[in-house]
Amino acid sequence: MKPASFVAEIDPSLAQKLKEDLLAQGFELSQPAYTLFQAKKQGVSCTFYESGKLMVQGKGKDDFISYYLEPEILGNLSYTYPETTHDTTPHIGVDEAGKGDVFGPLCVAALYADAQQITSLIQMGIRDSKRLSDPAIIKLAEKIKKECLHSIIKIFPKRYNELYEQFKNLNHLLAWGHATAIEELVEKSGCFDIIIDQFASEHVVENALRKKSLKVSLSQRHRGEEDIVVAGASILARAAFVQGIESLSKEFQLDLPKGASAQVVAAGQKFITTHGKQTLHQVAKLHFKTIQNFLTA
Repeated sequence: MKPASFVAEIDPSLAQKLKEDLLAQGFELSQPAYTLFQAKKQGVSCTFYESGKLMVQGKGKDDFISYYLEPEILGNLSYTYPETTHDTTPHIGVDEAGKGDVFGPLCVAALYADAQQITSLIQMGIRDSKRLSDPAIIKLAEKIKKECLHSIIKIFPKRYNELYEQFKNLNHLLAWGHATAIEELVEKSGCFDIIIDQFASEHVVENALRKKSLKVSLSQRHRGEEDIVVAGASILARAAFVQGIESLSKEFQLDLPKGASAQVVAAGQKFITTHGKQTLHQVAKLHFKTIQNFLTA
């Protein structure tokens, strides 16, 4: 049961950003005594005191804290995800991003953390990247990279399509990416204990590691991101994907959406009109069925 109110210390330098964000979200502002401001809208009340303490109340406070306050202002998720027991044995965690997106790279990240670094990851509030906004993920990724050894494999579409022709199977391509990231980080860290977020039959990644003559202790887990080091790796992979798709959008001067939706089809058709079918392999994963919707329009 969550308490009726939530109180946190806020860095004074973030006061103006907080105020502007709340106004943009439709809050009405006032200034009772001893406060910098009070912001209210249906279901949520935020009071920012001169002492630097912020109090949040109301039936909508949990969503407000989880989806805005923690990722954008506090920089940790300790309210949404209360302290739990973590495996503090030094190990490598591995995860990927971009495999379900037509545009942009496939990114695989491996992260090494020892007991002290795992404590740092906990203090950062590293948890589930799916609940974080892109800007928050990029900020957290920079913190993680400064703290821990890591390896990030970015497979941009041109190279991705070449590899897919070679492997003929997405899981085999993913396994190659995992094995490559693991190989790099094992060499950097000297750690042979690996946890990955399982995405295929166990033998798929095991075979990819065997081809590289890598002998490691490998644990493949469904919901692998429940391990904090894997969760950290997922943030690194997601940040690399977000930055990769943004760089392609900038290079080709066209907004390339994430996912595989109707919005993606519209962007693909616009890309072909502007740059031609012969250039599509530089921004898109060509084996996706969605690609046929680009070409038949």
